[in-house]
Amino acid sequence: MERSTALLMLAIALAAYGVYHALYAIAMLPVPASLLLLIGFALKAAFAILAAIGVWRDRPWAATALLLLGASIAVTALIEAFVLGMIGWLVALLIAIAAIVIALLLGAYVSRSGSLLDRRRGTLPM
Repeated sequence: MERSTALLMLAIALAAYGVYHALYAIAMLPVPASLLLLIGFALKAAFAILAAIGVWRDRPWAATALLLLGASIAVTALIEAFVLGMIGWLVALLIAIAAIVIALLLGAYVSRSGSLLDRRRGTLPM
């Protein structure tokens, strides 16, 4: 699969993830069960949409947005486990570790030099 196609698919998946969690955050607004949980879901939605825009537009800050998304997923899972007791602690640790590892891998892939935009401008050899 070409890199540009993979980045487009990643941007679409991030946007869908962001909209999904934004709907959760909107549903929590009338009577929030927990303010921490509302903030966690809102941050996940905001960082996912921001990362989708960054990946789609091939911006240098897209990798940072992906890392912030991974951190917000990890923190939200840990809050759900250790503060609210909604999920088991082992599951929360698994989610947190997986979120950080996946965010690091995707951030490295997105920030890899040789993007399509640079090739079109002629700044990198093909």
